[in-house]
Amino acid sequence: MSYERVWTVRFSDTDPFGIAHYPRIVDALHETSDMFMEDIGYPFWEISQDQGFGLPLVEMNFEFASPVEAGDEVTIALTPDVGDRSVRFEYTATCEGTVAFEGYEQRVCAEHGGGGAIDVPDGMRDAMAAYAVE
Repeated sequence: MSYERVWTVRFSDTDPFGIAHYPRIVDALHETSDMFMEDIGYPFWEISQDQGFGLPLVEMNFEFASPVEAGDEVTIALTPDVGDRSVRFEYTATCEGTVAFEGYEQRVCAEHGGGGAIDVPDGMRDAMAAYAVE
């Protein structure tokens, strides 16, 4: 089961052609991962400030299949795939049953301040398990 949220495309999200501009789509994806991490009890700001580690983005790739426009309700599904020292967030976004875009973000679990990669904490791994790739 993936984590899902609905993104309403706003007029301010569109380009001169009336289609959602890709940087706004990336913003919507980052907001989705923020919401996901908060919902599972590991907000990005808390793990960085209070727990001394984070999940910095090291790679991302998306393919756009169908345009979305102002007023569209886009369901963004996030599925985490947890590795030893990294997490890959797989995304599929649909609008009215049609895939609009899909892709991934690869994030490494790293010590705050440049200390290098560390194992994904068991508590975070467990919190992601209900939404993880099976």
